[in-house]
Amino acid sequence: MDLLLKVVLLLVGFVLLVKGADIFVEGSSGIAKILRVPSIIVGCTVVSMGTSLPELAVSTTAAISGANEIALSNVIGSNIFNFLMVLGFTALLAKEAVPVKDSVLKVEFPLNLIVTAILGVMAVDLLIAGNSIYETGNLFTPANGNVITGSIGRVNGIILLIIFIGYMIYTVKAALKARHEVTEEAEEPALPVWKAIIFIIVGIVAIKFGGDFVVTGAKAIAAALGMSQTLIGLTIVACGTSLPELVTSVVAARKGETDLAVGNVIGSDLFNLLFILGVSTTIHPIAVISSSVVDLLVALGVSIIGLIFCRTKKCVNRAEGIVMILLYAAYLVYIILR
Repeated sequence: MDLLLKVVLLLVGFVLLVKGADIFVEGSSGIAKILRVPSIIVGCTVVSMGTSLPELAVSTTAAISGANEIALSNVIGSNIFNFLMVLGFTALLAKEAVPVKDSVLKVEFPLNLIVTAILGVMAVDLLIAGNSIYETGNLFTPANGNVITGSIGRVNGIILLIIFIGYMIYTVKAALKARHEVTEEAEEPALPVWKAIIFIIVGIVAIKFGGDFVVTGAKAIAAALGMSQTLIGLTIVACGTSLPELVTSVVAARKGETDLAVGNVIGSDLFNLLFILGVSTTIHPIAVISSSVVDLLVALGVSIIGLIFCRTKKCVNRAEGIVMILLYAAYLVYIILR
């Protein structure tokens, strides 16, 4: 009976996610028109932060309780899911190829690659120092033959948060500049200000609780099937907390708001890496195991593939979307079998 309730919770969560995303996208696009800023900027900020609430909640809770294995695997898994599944399904289901702005190719994509590479170096600092640990450490107990290869400590977390603040300052300046460049002939806002704000708030609340319900239900079902905590973190939790990004981006693309869709993907990845991981590691340092390093390398490779696809004709088409989805399926098979 308890398992049946979890299944019902899972279904209710999906309904809240879909409806919440629909309302959230409408409110966000309304705000973009009201403020006279490009949708891509709203997507990289308001939309990406709103849809990343589940990741923030899960990773922060895990950090406070000291279960940072879930915090790290959630961020890495979510970013891989965002690039391959969210962008892949967005390209597959959009009415036409999803265009990618020059500003995203010049700023957000390179920043994502740089931060992921920096995390990779942090993740192997013990190996670099020739001091890997095979036995129980102070921060984490290695399992299944894993080795502690490095750690992401409080200083690293603060550095990530400083980079995040710098990125936010850049984004605000870009928004102000874009606003001045918008012509006075811009179309009238589809929604009044108060209604757009209510739509965003209601959408975020529905997305947040929908994500919680989905993750809770999925974790219970996965645990009943005997899945390990690491596997749950990389798959069920990562995919579950990324469902808001998936639903929001697909809904945005179907509504013709492709800038919101792309901005949501790349903005969510940066928010995960800089803010969520920054907050988590500032609260409690993370010891990194060898399998997580492999996942970080996968995340870096996925970012490069995403950049290549986006740079070709400055768009992502259906064929590339299918390739991304198949790559994620292959990654899932790998982490389940390892």
